[in-house]
Amino acid sequence: MREPAQALGVLMLDLEGTTLSASEYELLQRPTVGGLILFSRNYSGPTQLQELIAAVRACNSDLLIAVDQEGGRVQRFRDGFLELPALHKIGARYADDPAQARELARQCAWAMAAEVLHCGIDISFAPVLDLYSADSPVIKERAFSDDVSQVTELASSYIKGMNEAGMAATGKHYPGHGFVAVDSHKELPVDERSAEEILSRDYQVFANCIKLVAAIMPAHVRYPAVDSLSAGFSKRWIQHYLRDRLQFDGVIFSDDLSMAAARDAGTAPQRAEMALAAGCDMLLVCNDRQSALSVADWLEQNEVPPSERIANMRASPAAAIADLYNEDRWKIASAAARSLTVST
Repeated sequence: MREPAQALGVLMLDLEGTTLSASEYELLQRPTVGGLILFSRNYSGPTQLQELIAAVRACNSDLLIAVDQEGGRVQRFRDGFLELPALHKIGARYADDPAQARELARQCAWAMAAEVLHCGIDISFAPVLDLYSADSPVIKERAFSDDVSQVTELASSYIKGMNEAGMAATGKHYPGHGFVAVDSHKELPVDERSAEEILSRDYQVFANCIKLVAAIMPAHVRYPAVDSLSAGFSKRWIQHYLRDRLQFDGVIFSDDLSMAAARDAGTAPQRAEMALAAGCDMLLVCNDRQSALSVADWLEQNEVPPSERIANMRASPAAAIADLYNEDRWKIASAAARSLTVST
């Protein structure tokens, strides 16, 4: 990672389509806006994506640009991009050959990161560090395994692959989203397990990987045995268990504050205030332009300063491989990914 050019505004928002509108051009230049996240609606093909990124960079060259390019059902760019496996497919190889599974994790992560960087995007929010549960429709196959040590091993290899490509890793969804059946996009999930079980299993994966990740994204999940507030609004989860106990000094991204699970906390500015007070560095406000505007206004009115931490997530210009698809490493890594996605 390069040295930060400057501190960045703490708001990350989204775009409506495949091109940058005049109003969005103005919005991305506001001092409180430091990040942009792209979705499937912002993508129609590799050429269009590169043109969009160029337009965004011409508007504000310092923005942190992100995407969710995990693989499986969470892959925003598909046509023209390598099909990436869900992490659970990598985990399924572990029982037969742990070394092979670790190598598959490293190669798939490198391919994912290298292709995203090749298009001028800084980060993919990855990897998922949640434990697998068949009862969790939101996480499920997005997780490597239900075993703490296996997830730790595979996630460590995956992060190594991302780093080798030049991308910083973001562990999500802290302290563990895998054991709730409710979809946090629709309502607030509540994990009723004991503090002992959560801390000894789900949280332990994050503890094991904490020195490897550059950022953490808390879950919009409430864990009553630990705190009455959901993790993304909880000083206990962020300050005590993450900053103090694990000595984590990286970036904390809120999950999308427009999700239904966050809305019970109040208006968009109230949610932003709570997330910042809990210890989040960057606020994601997506799929709700009015909320994003109101948060930007609130941040400016309250003179919330930019963050130097966030700029550390920007990729080095040297990370993008100009002739990526002809590189030997690409051929090896993409073959590894295809070995897990081609139907047999």
